[in-house]
Amino acid sequence: MGYSDLHIHSIHSYDGTASISAILKYASANTDLNVLAITDHDTMSGVSEAINLAPKYNLEVIPGMEVSSKDGHVLCLFINRPIPAGLSLLETVLRVADQGGLCIAAHPMAKAVNSLRFETIRETINHPEAVNTLIGVEAFNGGLVYTRGNTSVEIESRKLPLAQVGDSDAHILRMIGQGASWFEGTTAQELKTALLNHTTTPRRGHGLSGAAVLTSYIPNYLMRKLGWVSWNSSPEASIRFANLEKIQAMNSMTQFVQP
Repeated sequence: MGYSDLHIHSIHSYDGTASISAILKYASANTDLNVLAITDHDTMSGVSEAINLAPKYNLEVIPGMEVSSKDGHVLCLFINRPIPAGLSLLETVLRVADQGGLCIAAHPMAKAVNSLRFETIRETINHPEAVNTLIGVEAFNGGLVYTRGNTSVEIESRKLPLAQVGDSDAHILRMIGQGASWFEGTTAQELKTALLNHTTTPRRGHGLSGAAVLTSYIPNYLMRKLGWVSWNSSPEASIRFANLEKIQAMNSMTQFVQP
């Protein structure tokens, strides 16, 4: 079995605080993730670097981005060209379909964030050309503030004929893996199959309180504005399983979201 985190932001997002190589190094040393996606806001600028470096850390990176559709944020995965912002959810999904990609509804109904409504998601998956592309919904999002499970979102997600996923929505290194998905297999292609078959299972991380996340994020964000970011000084040094005992201890504290 494998684990994925498909919602991670780097310094290529206006609100990200870590370089691509720092993200890969942290995920390799501190999590049990097999597959991740760099989903920066409305850009794929860091994707090529992530894909090229990932094998050195025994990770796979899915090309993607978080698109600001007119209706709310949507994760666009397995794509090779950026999708423009500002389109309706349906038009966004159809453009991803043209590239053979997949979409996941990011943090539905999240407060203070441009988020999709479940009504819009339902309308979109009723479209015959979109139903095979919008295939997932974040039933759990680690997030910057809403770091505990949102019960109403979990309940509504289970009513949809979509894959349920867990993601971190990480903007700082220590959030990576705080939301994840379990799937049969370990590769990106096996994850894609699990998403299409709706067999992924969301997993909560051991958790950071909202206060802890904010007190970590705000200093990192302010430092970024001053030109300092989380960096990896040896981007080509593979360190997978360097902290295996720490990873195993983390796993013993995780919790799966009820399917």
